[in-house]
Amino acid sequence: QVYLRESGGGSVQAGGSLKLSCMIYGDLFSSNIMAWYRQLPGKQRELVASMSSGGYENYADFVKGRFSISRQSVPMKAVHLEMNNLKPEDSGTYFCNARGTSGHATVGDYWGKGTLVTVSS
Repeated sequence: QVYLRESGGGSVQAGGSLKLSCMIYGDLFSSNIMAWYRQLPGKQRELVASMSSGGYENYADFVKGRFSISRQSVPMKAVHLEMNNLKPEDSGTYFCNARGTSGHATVGDYWGKGTLVTVSS
């Protein structure tokens, strides 16, 4: 079983920065994608950024140039999201996701419980 735990959420003023971290416990398939999603109040969950085990990065247009995703494998697996120049419209709950991939198939799909980000104007 794989378990994800997010940390780093909080309150910040517009223009400020936060770093979210997601520690991944358990055996994740070696070929995988780690990602951050967010759910803004009253809206559906949306992809913020993802990074594959091969190093490919993908960002939503609304965070390009402001957010940066990174991942680590030692001393344990984790994925981080550096968020800069935050805007009030970035406020919401941020979720960590990790899924194994084999070709086009998904080998396990895991979610954290979320961490709240609040940006004040």
